[in-house]
Amino acid sequence: MFTTTAVVDTSMPGLFGQVNDFARNTGWLHAPMLAYATYGVVLFAGLLLAGWWIARDQGPRVMAAALWSGVGTLVAVAANQPIVHRVHEARPYTVHPHILVLAHHSADFSFPSDHAVMAGAVTAGLWLVSKRLGAVAAVAALLMGAARVYIAAHYPHDVLAGFALGAGIVLIGWLLLSRPLTWLVELLGRTPLRALLSAGGRQVPT
Repeated sequence: MFTTTAVVDTSMPGLFGQVNDFARNTGWLHAPMLAYATYGVVLFAGLLLAGWWIARDQGPRVMAAALWSGVGTLVAVAANQPIVHRVHEARPYTVHPHILVLAHHSADFSFPSDHAVMAGAVTAGLWLVSKRLGAVAAVAALLMGAARVYIAAHYPHDVLAGFALGAGIVLIGWLLLSRPLTWLVELLGRTPLRALLSAGGRQVPT
């Protein structure tokens, strides 16, 4: 059930306050924004699957990038956990009790946003696979960030930091690991796993 109040907390930060005011006046958006903010991770999983499918026609290096997109996302989300606990930033609805809150209350902290880290990491990884797919992921990521602020689960800076952290970890990881990962895909392409790495199950070229 959505929590509403007629009282506006005037101490709210500028951009967050503007988004929250916008949410108050767009009741028709509450259900879809809450649904996407909560379950949109499924879309990103689908985009990663699409990246793997596309990479099957593109050779070992692109397949390595597709596989790293998923693994790097997990690494980025894991790396975010100690930062979240170190910064210890309270959720907006804890600090500003009079705001409109659509989010389900959480016991964990706010900065950086796990959802934004995930979205930024997936976007960066898929950009390495396909610019078109990366652009689709970028739009989905921006919508995810907006939705997390809209439902009052995060401040805008939580989302921006999450995007930067997720994308940074994936891109730096690719710079460091692209060669060994490509070599690993080439090696696995000469095993029965080649069916997962190349269209038609043909041997991955070296």
